Amino acid sequence: MYDVQENILATPLTLPNGTVLANRLAKAATSEHLADRRGAPTRQLAEAYRRLAHSGAGLLISGNVMVDGSALEAQRNVVIEDFRHLPELRRWAAATVGTDTKLLLQLSHPGRQSMRGLKLAGRQDVVAPSAVPLDLGKWLFRRPRALSDVEVGTLVARFATAAYVAAEAGFAGVQLHAAHGYLLNQFLSPLVNRRDDRWGGSPENRMRFLLEVVRAIRAGTPPDFILSVKLNSADFQRGGFAPEDALAVAKALEQEEVDFLEVSGGTYESIAVVDGTPQRASTLAREAYFHDFAEDFARELTIPLMLTGGFRSHAAMVDAVSSGSVDLVGLARPITHDPTFPHRLLTTPTARSAAPTPKIGQKLLDDLLNSSWHQQQLSRLGRGARPRPSRRPTTALVIAALTTLRDALFFS
Repeated sequence: MYDVQENILATPLTLPNGTVLANRLAKAATSEHLADRRGAPTRQLAEAYRRLAHSGAGLLISGNVMVDGSALEAQRNVVIEDFRHLPELRRWAAATVGTDTKLLLQLSHPGRQSMRGLKLAGRQDVVAPSAVPLDLGKWLFRRPRALSDVEVGTLVARFATAAYVAAEAGFAGVQLHAAHGYLLNQFLSPLVNRRDDRWGGSPENRMRFLLEVVRAIRAGTPPDFILSVKLNSADFQRGGFAPEDALAVAKALEQEEVDFLEVSGGTYESIAVVDGTPQRASTLAREAYFHDFAEDFARELTIPLMLTGGFRSHAAMVDAVSSGSVDLVGLARPITHDPTFPHRLLTTPTARSAAPTPKIGQKLLDDLLNSSWHQQQLSRLGRGARPRPSRRPTTALVIAALTTLRDALFFS
């Protein structure tokens, strides 16, 4: 008989603010695209998270919740600019009622990573620290305009407002998306942030925006409100945000008493989190894409660390947590494709995810497929249906294209 008490994945984790997570398993952020045309969370989104709350994971993290309706990651992002969606947000936050699961909203701003035509109420404003365009083709992304000093301060307030509303709605906390090339990450990157004012130049100035957002959120939310940051271990671009930069930012965030850091990597231009191309051989052997980077962080930090990307087996997850370098295991594709997987990890030592990695064989299409695959499974959960991990990649791409067309016609 397997002794659940001996399973380190089942042990609680106490965060610096005193909040106790029931176990070491977390549903990592996956952008859902299930808001209505006003940017409010739908009943479908709340139902998807109600089902995930019963998965056994101690922590759930939403996908991109945008702090500015003129800057979207996708057409159907949830947007929090004020209290206008408070009833719908409370319904979403109530998805965990009756469970020990904590639900965090991932607050984000896409900066220059906002595709052409993404509008809420007819607005789109593509901005960045500096007017540096994405190297992905002008037909997909507009050249951004550089933010003014006053506008940067306004964005700090937008993040703080969204967090305050999240607290009022009943969410356990928020995660700041400072990874994958979004705006907070853009300020950290010397390739994108070419400013010569207080927000750019030195590493200390480039991390100022992120630290000011953290401080503003702390000042406006209760002491037991969880504040997490998702941080790139590196951007994997020559001359960009490097591991030594990431460690310096992590140390600064620890001083600000952030409750935990999630380690990730890559941007739209270098999607390490999708294809894992910069992985070291030792990391590949342990499944997790960024395990070696987490070990480097753990040697220098006392703050809890969450590691996401590549985990599939109970054995690899136990090894990661037992090593002392990882406190929380993040699951994306495995949990959206099989919401019973966390329960099996907590009770069965041979548990392993069979979640596929669908590919067409063309990089741009595979990157699109990676995102749409999650969204389609979450959409099914929200409709009360079972996930369909056996769906053919070509079918998933057709559904993604039709969904994008529908959203462009009815939600813009």
